[in-house]
Amino acid sequence: MVIGIVICAIGLLPLFLALSISKVYNETKLSVGMIICMILITIWQLDVGVLYFKDVLSEDRVLFLFKLFHAGAIFILPTVLYMVYWIINNQPSVTKKTNWLTKMSYALFTKKALIGFTIWSMVVYFISWTNLGVTGLGVSNERFAGNHYFPEYGPLLWVYFLHVAAIVFFLLVVCVFSLRIRNSHFKNFLMGFSFNTLLLIVLGALNFIPLTGLLTSSIGVILFSVGSIHIFVKFNVDLKIHSYELMEKQKKLDYTGQLTGSLIHEVKNTNAIIKSFSRLLNNSGDLTESDKQTLEMISRSSEHLDQLTDNYNAYMKASALAFKTEDLVEIIEESIEFSAGMLQENKVELQFANTYSPLNVYLNRTNLKQVFINLIKNSVEAMPEDKPVKKISISTEIDDKNIIIHFKDTGKGIPQENWVSVFDPFISIGNKKRGMGLGLPFVKKMMIEHLGDIHIVESSPSGTHFKLEIPQEGMLNGGNYQKPIEYRFDNP
Repeated sequence: MVIGIVICAIGLLPLFLALSISKVYNETKLSVGMIICMILITIWQLDVGVLYFKDVLSEDRVLFLFKLFHAGAIFILPTVLYMVYWIINNQPSVTKKTNWLTKMSYALFTKKALIGFTIWSMVVYFISWTNLGVTGLGVSNERFAGNHYFPEYGPLLWVYFLHVAAIVFFLLVVCVFSLRIRNSHFKNFLMGFSFNTLLLIVLGALNFIPLTGLLTSSIGVILFSVGSIHIFVKFNVDLKIHSYELMEKQKKLDYTGQLTGSLIHEVKNTNAIIKSFSRLLNNSGDLTESDKQTLEMISRSSEHLDQLTDNYNAYMKASALAFKTEDLVEIIEESIEFSAGMLQENKVELQFANTYSPLNVYLNRTNLKQVFINLIKNSVEAMPEDKPVKKISISTEIDDKNIIIHFKDTGKGIPQENWVSVFDPFISIGNKKRGMGLGLPFVKKMMIEHLGDIHIVESSPSGTHFKLEIPQEGMLNGGNYQKPIEYRFDNP
């Protein structure tokens, strides 16, 4: 009985940790899955501990409790599947299936598979209540494990073994699949959690051997609980740190916008005073012809300053954006289609290497679409008519934090001393005779509004390489790299 109390007390450890998680980390469904998993581990441990209450409970009562608590070990599979399914479906990108192993992996991480494994687990649990699963209890009096009941299994014991084998197989697939996830936070969490669960299953399986008694699962529960809570807390802390960095970046952006708006307001007020006094001077009859010409220059300069502040004000107000999760690939393709006429007219070839599909990002569709239209337009205008190779290439990439878009052209290039100033408003680099120099500044501003950035990686007379970065949104996914699928607009 003492051993049983100790086993049950150990079983309460994951339950205590689950309650702690529910109070501290309750923002996502991943937390719900982790809590359910911990509760099931507690139930599983109680399932083992009750077998040591031979001296205080009747055999029928112990058998009933054993069958009841058997749900803990059986429903681990759909719970782990739920957690992986949630992670995969909250990532920004899921790569296309390129081989049989990848196709099989994705087949396990679907809603239908989740429902199917849940139904299967219910069938296995139902069988355990019948004599086909567990026929009764025997008595074991091993040297190390003490006097306790030991379950006697029926002819369908192989079904439970098949269920355990399915859990092991699934966890191995999770280990392999997690290596393909680009986001390091989710990769480390899935690998650590699946390894801890595998260790727990292996140690729990030793309970079928009477010689080891029913104590090995208790060791597994301790290791699983401590290890899983460690990786879960580290996972949440890393995400919160990253979110805090994005929030700080947004605060700086908001402050800069407010400061710029205030400056624009003050400039317009001061300019209104200048215009007012200019009109008063113009109405006086004491001005010479030279004075009138000077006053005319002041008036023109004032009007020009008004136009600049109006343009700048409109540029700043573009930040009133509505964001939602959409497919970045579709937006790039729409931008290419919108620019097709301009590309063909100027005999420019455009190649889009699409690595990920979909590529879900938290964005403003209209403005981000305009970002790529502006980049395409800017690159086309930067290509001399006699350029032998006139080409634009766009490609996607994902690292552990950002979604990256590489935008390259074969234009005449941008001098290195202008790599930063080219993103400033009203500055036009090169021989462009039209426009007010707001194309690239708009692109820069929209990328910052999306908490990302754009900068020039390389530029020479052979062309320019822009690199756009957008942070992966919330719960992020990467995927497996594959050979790009190319979309082309060739020369007519």
